[in-house]
Amino acid sequence: MTTTINGQLLIGANAHYGSATPFNAIDPATGLSIEPAFGTAVIDDVERACTLAQQAFDTFRDTTPQARAAFLEQVAQNILDLGPVLIERAMQESGLPQARLEGERGRTVGQLRLFAKVVRDGRWLGATLDAALPERTPPRPDLRLRKIALGPVVVFGASNFPLAFSVAGGDTASALAAGCPVVVKAHGAHPGTSELVGRAVQAAVASCGLPDGVFSMLHGDGRTIGQALVSHPAVKAVGFTGSRQGGLALVRAAAARAEPIPVYAEMSSINPMFLLPDALAQGAAKIGSGFVDSLTLGSGQFCTNPGLVIAVEGAALSQFRDAAVTALQGKTGTTMLTPGIHSAFSDGVEKLGQQPGVTLLARGQAGATACAGQAALFQTDADHFLANPVLEDEIFGAASLIISCSDIGQFAQVAEYLDGQLTATMFLTENDRDAALALLPVLERKAGRILINGFPTGVEVAHAMVHGGPFPATSDSRSTSVGAGAIDRFLRPVCYQDLPAYLLPAALQDANPLGLWRVRDGELAQG
Repeated sequence: MTTTINGQLLIGANAHYGSATPFNAIDPATGLSIEPAFGTAVIDDVERACTLAQQAFDTFRDTTPQARAAFLEQVAQNILDLGPVLIERAMQESGLPQARLEGERGRTVGQLRLFAKVVRDGRWLGATLDAALPERTPPRPDLRLRKIALGPVVVFGASNFPLAFSVAGGDTASALAAGCPVVVKAHGAHPGTSELVGRAVQAAVASCGLPDGVFSMLHGDGRTIGQALVSHPAVKAVGFTGSRQGGLALVRAAAARAEPIPVYAEMSSINPMFLLPDALAQGAAKIGSGFVDSLTLGSGQFCTNPGLVIAVEGAALSQFRDAAVTALQGKTGTTMLTPGIHSAFSDGVEKLGQQPGVTLLARGQAGATACAGQAALFQTDADHFLANPVLEDEIFGAASLIISCSDIGQFAQVAEYLDGQLTATMFLTENDRDAALALLPVLERKAGRILINGFPTGVEVAHAMVHGGPFPATSDSRSTSVGAGAIDRFLRPVCYQDLPAYLLPAALQDANPLGLWRVRDGELAQG
């Protein structure tokens, strides 16, 4: 496995320079291009990568849980073995600090190892056996069910997580765990980082003796190469993290195919925080400063960034505002991921400030680089918010809007008005019990994760995590892109009726050679 960056496409076991228009990564802190140049894919490259994935599918999905888990663990180890070269390149391409990227590398490796455990555990198979009842009228046949992989998956790397949501991130890890070959469309903001990680995956495919087509990685324009990947008949599902515009374009392309396929797109969310009255009265200043820390983390470039705060107008909200303003004014802007993201953030802040009834409360300090994002905090009232859909637009960066309500009754109005969200937060005490009980059912309909007395920017990789939500937070509210449940996106059930023993897959054989927990005649048992 090499740590040299060559600017190449990775198609199966091979690497070659793309023949379409080359491009360079840009250092967002300096605006300067970074060597080497990367060639981009043409349609023939898409065809080759997707065909190889299709050819690899049946062999790869039939690997044993132990073999597939060992492969995921090898990918994790190969990423670690890249050492400081990976972190240094990611810092240069993203402007993110070393500590953040080292933490993200740990998360990436942790995801891969989590899915290795999930695969070995075998519960993802959903093995279910219903014995034949020949004496019943009418007779019941022998029925057995397991889940199998959907087929080749296209994954689009995310701009804001060059490791954890990109080439070997959660979408790729969960798809590979399910037994799906993966073709990655690398993000143009961090191609060198992508190549290093891609080569780590490619090397693991080779060392584990898997078919070449289990993994490929292409560079190219999303409107041509990305659309071609989604439209290829071999592809059976798509994983995407990015803008609403980009996600919906992929959804339309997938729906227009002769065989429509699912697109699991994580898109826009403003993650409202509801500050219930007693909690606000008891801790306004503490909540205000903690909110600003969450808002400005990573220049606000998190999909779970708290972009909306809802509270009842009064002395406690004034204390919260004062604390938030003081904290925000002490924050120096840090380099954003790309010049384009910085420009969109600046435009979004300017647009929000021009809306009727919206007041700018504070700006953070300007940063030292041209792409530094200067945090912004605005306020309005519930009446103006409910009358202007523009106020619900996501601003990707450290910008948030405080909504003052005339009374607690307006909380429900605001909550009902909101689009679907990744997260919704309530700050509360025991004295807020009744208000929280009234608000909770609305938030359950609106968000994929509900937090109490915490900030939403941390997303734990765990079995119970849901990183998803109703549209437009995602294109499919029934799924999660983080946590063990992410594997379910890339599986489908198959029922086997009256199969002879020699045809049964191992998961459904009477002897249970995999030692799985199974539902047998309606009872859960390890047998």
